[in-house]
Amino acid sequence: MNFLPIFANKIKLLLYSILSYFKFLIRSKNQHGIHSPFVYDFTTKCLYKKNKNFKSQFKNIKEFKKDLLSNKSFITVTDFGAGSRVFKSNLRSISAIAKNAGISNKRAKLLCKITTYFKPVYILEIGTSLGIATASMYLGNPKASIVTLEGCKETAKVAKEQFEKYFFKEIYIQTGEFKNTLSETLKNNNFDLIYFDGNHQEESTINYFLECSKYVTNNSIFIFDDIHWNEGMSRAWEFIKNNEKVTISIDTFQWGIVFFRAEQKKEHFNIRI
Repeated sequence: MNFLPIFANKIKLLLYSILSYFKFLIRSKNQHGIHSPFVYDFTTKCLYKKNKNFKSQFKNIKEFKKDLLSNKSFITVTDFGAGSRVFKSNLRSISAIAKNAGISNKRAKLLCKITTYFKPVYILEIGTSLGIATASMYLGNPKASIVTLEGCKETAKVAKEQFEKYFFKEIYIQTGEFKNTLSETLKNNNFDLIYFDGNHQEESTINYFLECSKYVTNNSIFIFDDIHWNEGMSRAWEFIKNNEKVTISIDTFQWGIVFFRAEQKKEHFNIRI
């Protein structure tokens, strides 16, 4: 097998990420450059907020992840999305998935803070994986009801076992390709927060956004993971933030967050976290 094209593609993606990050740094701001009261409050009272009470929540997230990192069992992963930059085989250890493909501690903490701040009652996650991000949102608001979609039956099984082990309630996993599960899930529920982390491809990301945007309310929040993962995802993010329904977009480099508040004028923010 010729690994040269694979290696060249990885180098291309790495260089693109580095260049994108430098561009982001040039145009990004902290709270002092934000003039929207809503975005300023969100930034200072949520994203930048240091809360002693939050330490116990984050400790539980780290314990959940640590448990997965110590699991040396192997599963066969089915990839329906863009695939992995790390793994060469679909036979993967749970510990390796948690380490390389699971949400980072920083993003897990931010997800928990966001759900604590906005207190969404109904949450949809597109891409469960091992459930670390799911756990983060649950711990941010244990009163929420979470539906999480996962394409791979094996990873969904591990996540389900973890939720049961930690006595997380009101988390419902739906397994199957998103093109088959998403539309039915949206028809039967009204979600306050949707976290997109299931397919890092331009066309799919845009399609999921358009499908979900049919059901938005004034208080809906969409969070997109890895918006600068590759050129296609950057184009998808540009499409999303310029959609007529979106009034506020926040680019944190790793995430794209959009709001649909009709009372807000359309503004785009690049915020360093």
